[in-house]
Amino acid sequence: MQNKVVVVTGASGGVGRAVVRRLAARGATVALIARGTTGLGSAAVEAGAAGGTGLVYEADVSDYQQVREAAEQIERDVGPIDVWINVAFSSVFAPFSEITPEEFERATQVTYLGYVWGTRVALDLMRPRDRGTIVQAGSALAYRGIPLQAAYCGAKHAIKGFTESVRTELLGERSGIKITMVQLPALNTPQFSWVLSKLGRHPQPVAPIYDPEVAARALVFAAEHPERREYWVGGSTVATLLAQRIAPGLLDRCLARSGQESQQTKAQAPTGVANLWKPADEDDDYGAHGTFDRRSHAHSAQAWLSRHRRLAALTLAGGAVAAVLAGRGRS
Repeated sequence: MQNKVVVVTGASGGVGRAVVRRLAARGATVALIARGTTGLGSAAVEAGAAGGTGLVYEADVSDYQQVREAAEQIERDVGPIDVWINVAFSSVFAPFSEITPEEFERATQVTYLGYVWGTRVALDLMRPRDRGTIVQAGSALAYRGIPLQAAYCGAKHAIKGFTESVRTELLGERSGIKITMVQLPALNTPQFSWVLSKLGRHPQPVAPIYDPEVAARALVFAAEHPERREYWVGGSTVATLLAQRIAPGLLDRCLARSGQESQQTKAQAPTGVANLWKPADEDDDYGAHGTFDRRSHAHSAQAWLSRHRRLAALTLAGGAVAAVLAGRGRS
């Protein structure tokens, strides 16, 4: 990432914020796109402190023209965009029947069309150069829908299908542009404090919970190694995706029984904050982490093995050879 120009949407908080810090620490020039003035400003300061450069571009990713104008301004300010990472989203925690049509439409515009517009703008700018990388922050919920998150699950499923379609078109064109997707686990981010919730109790991620830095490491690695079509992060993501392939009906029944309870704490639901229609971090900085630090994991062994699978394979092979030689020596 040294001296690369990287765009990150949703850069003011959560996973996007952690990605900005990691990119900056690796010497990138990071263009931060989001709506929240205070969150963006704090993220840019952190980027500078980490050793890189963070530049702020306020835009609503659901608006194609705003995304386009921001990207063109980025290229005028710092040069051609090398990497575009789509992270921004918003949603509603509620049973589907309690989400209004306007709320569902808005969540879809931000979470799904935000990725579509970001990808479209990135491709338009990268195609004349025939180089560049697009990374989509996905989720285990791109494969497996769960209760109370119909808007989010629907958007993540749509992003997966959209990305696959674009990838095949790029392959057919023999394009030098790469696109990859990173399926993430439950994360300790501010989303559980600022996403619109109609639940009686405070929403929470389904355990196991990982720190946003786990996601950031995976997303930046994917940007550096976009040849792989998809990355899975976290043992829970792997287990969910495999179970969905093997026994989706059984998962339906398990989630019907426990899916709602597992997504709510004992505490009363927060009131007064929701980033669906306006940024939650316009005046307050939420940072990268949510309120579940005591329960979240800073590392994922599965994610490390995924990033270093050649080393892991060589280690296993070496161990197997050593075991065979030791066995021969005893015989």
